[in-house]
Formats: sequence, C-alpha cells, structure tokens
Amino acid sequence: MNIVTTLKIPELTLLQLRQRFPTVNFIVHNNIENAKNSLHIADVIVTFGEDINTEKLNQAKQLKWIMVMSAGMDKMPFKDIAQRGIVVTNVKGIHKMPMAEYTIGMMLQVAKEFPKLMKNQDNKVWDRTVVRMSELNEATLCVIGIGAIGEEIARLAKAFNMKVIGVNTSGKADSVADTIVAMEDLNVVLPNADYIVSVLPSTPETKYCLNKKHFGVMKQDAVFINIGRGDVVKDSVLIEVLQESLIKHAVLDVFEKEPLSSDHPFWDMENVTITPHTSSITKKYLPRSMEIFEENLDRWLKGESELINKIDLNKGY
Repeated sequence: MNIVTTLKIPELTLLQLRQRFPTVNFIVHNNIENAKNSLHIADVIVTFGEDINTEKLNQAKQLKWIMVMSAGMDKMPFKDIAQRGIVVTNVKGIHKMPMAEYTIGMMLQVAKEFPKLMKNQDNKVWDRTVVRMSELNEATLCVIGIGAIGEEIARLAKAFNMKVIGVNTSGKADSVADTIVAMEDLNVVLPNADYIVSVLPSTPETKYCLNKKHFGVMKQDAVFINIGRGDVVKDSVLIEVLQESLIKHAVLDVFEKEPLSSDHPFWDMENVTITPHTSSITKKYLPRSMEIFEENLDRWLKGESELINKIDLNKGY
C-alpha cells in the first residue's frame, strides 16, 4: 500500500508510523505540488483537504481513501469522489478543546473589556472609568450548529453559570445545553441570547443562512462569534449590522474570503475582533490527528469497514 501525504509529518512521527505499519510505503511531501509525481501510485492520500480538486483526483488513478487532517472539507470535489467510491475520513472532534477555550476567552475579552485595558497599559494610563465590565454569570449563550465543538463550548460555559441554548438541524435534545431548538426556530431564541456562537460548517444548506433579519432580532448588546465557516453570513451584511450598531460586537475567526485583505473594512471597526482562522490551532493538533489516522489505518489494513469519522459523501460531512 502506498500512502502519499501532502502535508509535513515530523521525522519522529514518520519513524513511528513506519515501525507500526511495516507493510505500508509512506511517501511524504509538504504540499500537493511536490506530491504530484506520486499521486498516480497513491492508494491513500493524507491531506488537509483544501488541495484536493478534480484535476488532482484524476491523477490519483488507484486512490481508495482520503484521510483529511482537518474538519472542514468544503472545497473537496465530493461528486467526483462519490462517483469513484473513494472513502473519506476526517479528524472531526479534535478541535473541540481549543475552539471551546477560544470561545470562552473571547467572551471574557468582550465582557471584561480587555482590549481597552491593554491599550491603557500601553499608554500608561490609569483610568477606572474607561471600562464597563459585565459578567458571563447568568448570561445566555446560543450555539448555532451544536455538535462536538458546540457541546464542549456549552460544557465550559456551564462553569460560568451561563444558560445555553443549542441550535441544530433537527432540534434533537442534547445532554449539555439547557434547551435545543431546530434551525427553523432560530429567530425565536436569538432575542434571548447575550452571546451567539456559530459553529456551522460550509454546506449548500448553511451558505448565507444568517441574514440581517437574524441580527435585527438580537439584543443590541449581543456579541456574535463565528468560528465555523465564513460563508454562513455575507461580509456586507455584517458590516451593515455593525455600522448600524444592531449588536455590540463581532468576534470573527473565519471569513468569506481568506486571508482577509488588508483593505477590508473589518480591520478598522472598533466593534470587531479579528483572528486569522486560528481558533483550532494548538501544538496538540497533529498528535490528535495522527491518533485518528493510525487507528483508521489499522482498521483499514484489517479489512474493517467501520472507520472513525467516515464522511457521508452526499452531505459532505
């Protein structure tokens, strides 16, 4: 079996892989362009997902399995993949710890006015009147797209005595959130939320699913946090919402187009916090990803069909 990677794997990790799976030929490349001469012999491709397109897929004539070392797969050619019966798995679930911590951190940042305090520190200003701090205690959090990540956010929020409303496709009950509603009832619960977090993936159903009407029913002092995908709401809509002060603040880790251009209006808006799609990044990312890959590879070599995080190719997740 030939396994071709389009991402860098540390030497020690590669050594451990070769020791554990001596019958497998690991062909390691740092990117898809360097891997192009190996794609034709690849039985398995290990990738972050964004580099797999129809052209590259056609070069991989004997490809049987794509291991995606991320959760987002919105750029992958699922129609072509499904036609060839290629198996796709990802590392869903490993992001929940860092992304939940990021979310709590950002909520605290806004509630405690940390940016203003840090600015005063830089300017050596002692002013106790410049900030009006609030509390997470007894505030209401609405998690749109509650799943593994959303449940971890909800669990941590409970430590701050927050009330949690979860929103998912079906409205099926969840063990962590106080209330679960279906996406169709989103406007019913938004007026109650102090913090709204979107963890929605990018699918045909979720693309631009949040519009100005949704923000119009939110509290004027509500905070919107997007750590899912940037195309759940148009940038132009968010700019209008923030310029009109329909909500207090937006924390954005994902955007319609990335990287965010240096002339984008978001950069100059005081009621926006920008991070460069880093909410899931941690030094533990690759080790956690490799655990799933190794377990799936072990099952694959044993001929088992039940793999961890096997993707429904029709849904794209």
